[in-house]
Amino acid sequence: MNKLKNKYIFIPIITCVLSIIIIIITNSTHANQGFKPYVEFLNDVNQKNISTVYYTNSPKLKVRLKDETIYETDNPRNDKFKENLLKQGIKVSEQSYVSPFEAIPFVVLGGSIISLIIMALKSSKITSKGLRSVDSLDASAVEDSKYTFESIAGNEEAKESVNDIVDFLKNPQKYSAYGARMPKGIILYGEPGTGKTLLAKSVAGEAGVPFYAVSGSDFIQVYVGVGASRIRQLFKKAKSHGRAVIFIDEIDAIGKKRDGKANGGGSDERDQTLNALLTEMSGFNEDEGIVVMAATNRLDMLDPALLRPGRFDRHIEVSLPDIAAREKILSLHLKNKPVQNINVKELAQKTSLFSGAKLEYLVNEAAILACKSNSKFIDNQHFDKAYSIVLAGYEKLNRDHIKEMDKTITAYHEAGHALISAKVLPQEKISKVTIIPSTNGAGGYTISIPQEQMYQNKDYLEKRIMVLLGGRAAEEIIFGKENITTGAYSDLKHTTNIVKNMVTSYGMGKSLGLLTLTELANLSTDDNQDIVKECKNIVDNLYLKVKDILLNDKEVLQKLSNNLLEKETLFDTDIEEIVH
Repeated sequence: MNKLKNKYIFIPIITCVLSIIIIIITNSTHANQGFKPYVEFLNDVNQKNISTVYYTNSPKLKVRLKDETIYETDNPRNDKFKENLLKQGIKVSEQSYVSPFEAIPFVVLGGSIISLIIMALKSSKITSKGLRSVDSLDASAVEDSKYTFESIAGNEEAKESVNDIVDFLKNPQKYSAYGARMPKGIILYGEPGTGKTLLAKSVAGEAGVPFYAVSGSDFIQVYVGVGASRIRQLFKKAKSHGRAVIFIDEIDAIGKKRDGKANGGGSDERDQTLNALLTEMSGFNEDEGIVVMAATNRLDMLDPALLRPGRFDRHIEVSLPDIAAREKILSLHLKNKPVQNINVKELAQKTSLFSGAKLEYLVNEAAILACKSNSKFIDNQHFDKAYSIVLAGYEKLNRDHIKEMDKTITAYHEAGHALISAKVLPQEKISKVTIIPSTNGAGGYTISIPQEQMYQNKDYLEKRIMVLLGGRAAEEIIFGKENITTGAYSDLKHTTNIVKNMVTSYGMGKSLGLLTLTELANLSTDDNQDIVKECKNIVDNLYLKVKDILLNDKEVLQKLSNNLLEKETLFDTDIEEIVH
């Protein structure tokens, strides 16, 4: 449509150019024809041939004869010239004569110019409208939210922390009577998928107030000032309802710590947007009934001005669900599904460290598998398969191209993981070991169920490293050091991450002691070398321990790998029977 409009603009431009050309041509040709000397003009006057004389101040005047012929002659500029003509019965016009053929190009030229002006005005209106649309925020209030605290299973502590907010939204005058100031802002932080957005919706639903949900990225634009304008629009809309909940997801998009280096002192778009948010939060009164809630996965990245009292002054952790919460979440998701013989408690134990979103995904995958197999019910078989899909991806169906040698290497690799896990972490149940490749690139995988614990001590972290190193150690023992493969890449990556955090973040090393690397600035190269050397020594020592365990139980390792080659997948009962 815009291309079509752009084409139309050429029409008045072309006609304008043609009109100018015609005017020039007619003027130049007319100058060379239709002229009579003044003496011949006087003869026409005496012979009564003239109808009208167009008498102006120009050096030439036009004469119309009775036979409609037009010509020019010299202008005598005599004071009695007009009087003499009138006495002869000749009509005298003091306006210049323009023939219709001469007038048409001028009319067309004028019309073309007017058309261009109109088009230019319309274009400027569209442009200004476009700029205003960039500035506008697409945020509408959700009235009568269907979510309440009953919609959320688990997170009892988080729900308890926002109960008074719900009461404040229902009865703001009650708190004013006590002189209590409710938090202007609430930050919900925690792992992804733990239900931060759902909790904010439930607060609005419980209080029965409108809910405005936006993302931090909605305020980030290339145009300076757009984000700040959208912040003001959002608060203006919320205030129009009297009481409302504003929820900003992923607030770290606009609320990261300011370093003052961007654009000569921190005046860039992000900083302007954050300043507008801080100003708006300071601008409304407690009795207005506006509550601002925000969610982030990284509380430590947010600007201190955002977290101070009077802004986002209440910080609520929405943590991963414990076993009791997972049981409630699973029961909630299974409520309206055709399930049979599902042990929800056992499934809750199996899904340690699963977020609420991950649990919902697990139940949904099980339902899809049951549907694909045309089963009347969703049973344990579907959940076992869905569990593997969630953790490791779908199993590859075509495995004919895999060589026997590659299968054998994978079998010993996974047997090494399983055996070390059974020996050093017997409290963590091994759920499944398989050498079937998955769609996420794994040649095989071992699934163990971690224990529920608030903290991980040094001994546990070292044992986790040992389990990760079990695959590489098994390959070296069976096939020799020169025949180790790339299969341990992911294990070594996780190993490096754990040992690095032990030394640089958890105060479990000697090179930094109780210092953390993130708080130390500009470490020298020698200091970094000491950290790397210590991490390497820890891993090397643990690797030697792993090899000793595998060498002492080499028969069990071979038995595990042989069973894997035969069955491709071993479950907890199979592993317990072989190892113990």
